[in-house]
Amino acid sequence: MISPTRFRRSLLAITTAAASLALLAACTSPASSVSSATASATPVDGGNLTFLIQGYDVGWVSSKTAISSYEGNLWGELTDKLVYVDSKGALSPWIATSWEELNGAKDFVLHLKEGVTFSDGTPLDAAAVVANINLWAKGDATRGITKVGLFPSAHFDRAEVTDASTVHVYFNAPTLGFIPTLAYHGTILLSPKTLALPAEEQADLSKEIGSGPFVVKSWKQGDSYVLEKRKDYNWGPAALGHTGPAYLDTITYKVIKDASVRTSTVVSGQADVAYNIQPQEISSLKDQGFTVGTPQYLGFTDGFQVNTTAFPTNELAVRQAIQHGIDRTEIVNTVYTGDWKAATSFLQGNVPETGDYSTTIAYDQGKSTKLLEDAGWTLGADGYRVKDGKTLEFTLTPNPYVPSTQAEDELIAQQLKRVGIKVDLKVVDVSGYTAVIAAKPPLFQQSRSFVDVGTVAGVLTSQNKGEDWYSLGTSDTKLNKLADGIATSSDRDARAKLAGELQQYVLEQGYAIPTVQLIQRLYLIAPGVQGVSYNGLAYANFYTAWIAK
Repeated sequence: MISPTRFRRSLLAITTAAASLALLAACTSPASSVSSATASATPVDGGNLTFLIQGYDVGWVSSKTAISSYEGNLWGELTDKLVYVDSKGALSPWIATSWEELNGAKDFVLHLKEGVTFSDGTPLDAAAVVANINLWAKGDATRGITKVGLFPSAHFDRAEVTDASTVHVYFNAPTLGFIPTLAYHGTILLSPKTLALPAEEQADLSKEIGSGPFVVKSWKQGDSYVLEKRKDYNWGPAALGHTGPAYLDTITYKVIKDASVRTSTVVSGQADVAYNIQPQEISSLKDQGFTVGTPQYLGFTDGFQVNTTAFPTNELAVRQAIQHGIDRTEIVNTVYTGDWKAATSFLQGNVPETGDYSTTIAYDQGKSTKLLEDAGWTLGADGYRVKDGKTLEFTLTPNPYVPSTQAEDELIAQQLKRVGIKVDLKVVDVSGYTAVIAAKPPLFQQSRSFVDVGTVAGVLTSQNKGEDWYSLGTSDTKLNKLADGIATSSDRDARAKLAGELQQYVLEQGYAIPTVQLIQRLYLIAPGVQGVSYNGLAYANFYTAWIAK
């Protein structure tokens, strides 16, 4: 039996990694470190911030990696977006100073801030925005460029230049999700020169030209990445209360694979920020005066997408038995801390349209057992169920983007064993996870943020070239109708009602099996670092940060 202490790692254990600190110190310049007692409430210019991260293994083709939890941290400092979204989901102007919704949400007009330039000097004007929007919506297969996932491209028609600071965007059906998606971290603005490159050249970080507050100074792939501030930057989102150049001089992203080394390095004062620490360390670190950011993004919860064509989840009774065989409260109490909550849907609780479907997915061991017995799954001598000579068994692969899911999956394996389901674990790193997803196993961990519920329709089925998360194609006519209704609604209240019906149906059918409300990005921040903000996609923003003297 796994006990809560199995997952509670003391900071005392972290000191075993101290020998690694000398190596880090040799590889990076000393980080600023001051106590919270000397922290200033007034922003201070200057300073070099060191940020420790697991790695950048996916690469730098923006259409593939801008949504990555790792690469996304760096993209957010190099680029801007048309619209800003805060941690509560409120939209506000950024490069688009205003917008109009016309023709029943089929047409949109974007008015752009004037005088904005990319770091190569190219103007960020209407022509540049049109080039970006077209690539987000369509991609370019001839150059190996994919469209941006979750961009509402199903009914996209075209984007046109009206004048140098005005863009008109046309859809063939109502698309309420368009403006919110302009704040999504996949819709970053890049120079037309970058966009014109084939994918293999876009993989060169030096050719990724954005308009953001920082530019790439130097990097060594797999080791360190140094950004320096752009001194002429003057168009940050007004919602942050600062629009001029960044306060920090540089940000150095240093790759440190081991979580304990990342944490101990910040604790010892040799770095300023560590990404994705262990949840069980949060309380102790806060007691020592460190800040731990635990932002919750808008999007899907932690949990599983279910492949309805793979054995054994091609059977409804099995999917429903798994749904009711997972004790979400036990997961929160054992693996996580008070910052986490059990899922009540497969959408995060801060998404306005999310409902409470706790009873639909409630833990009920007796119900799971009956579902399986009624479906002909009999309990064998080894404690696992069999039918037609096959064991009720599948493999889970913890999500390497959310390190805590390994402990979560270990506990889920124990919970499902109680009802006779055998769960094997296969642990891979980020580079190996792509192959796991491509293989479409019976269950695999989902984690995806979005800004607007309308974009959900684009992933559930294959209609309109959707991502077909559940391998249903277009076979489920009810799901097709609900998804299409959400995607094409021109009335927000009507859309919210459809979103509720969709959540209920998806959970009843066991297409999605949620576990906890996801906190995917954890930031350990030294006491001297001030002014860090978080957007609605749960990324820390160091544009507004400074280091107290």
